[in-house]
Amino acid sequence: MSRRLKQAAVVFVVVFAAAQLVRPERANPATDVSRTIQAQAGTSTLLAAVLDRSCRDCHSNNTVWPWYTQVAPLSWLMARGVVEGRKAVNFSEWAGYPPATQRTLLSASCDDASSGKMPGPYALVRPETKLSLQDIETICAAARQADADVADGRRHR
Repeated sequence: MSRRLKQAAVVFVVVFAAAQLVRPERANPATDVSRTIQAQAGTSTLLAAVLDRSCRDCHSNNTVWPWYTQVAPLSWLMARGVVEGRKAVNFSEWAGYPPATQRTLLSASCDDASSGKMPGPYALVRPETKLSLQDIETICAAARQADADVADGRRHR
């Protein structure tokens, strides 16, 4: 092994080891179960199951942090993804969104699932989060139902 290659290997090991000292926040905020999407009237059991399996880790306060989320730089990527995911939509805080926002978020969830944007590359490390065609239809059906409920409410006024 050449001297330069040995030096590069040592530098790599030192940098990798030092990176392990930079620990991102991996806390799960407390969850009031009554505020979750699963607790809301009209949420189907199928939708709740899909969200729990495929969306929970990035879009709720109930993130499961597997062992590999302890290793930098994957730990940084996962923590950043969770922060951004919760900011986009947090199904643990569903009751805190106004009804119009809930409909918009369900519609966006349908669009993201249909286009393959979600769960995205996360499904590579957690294949059980991959959405089937039935899962996507479940999400989209919930979005359509939310829109239909509003339309029915307007007709009955």
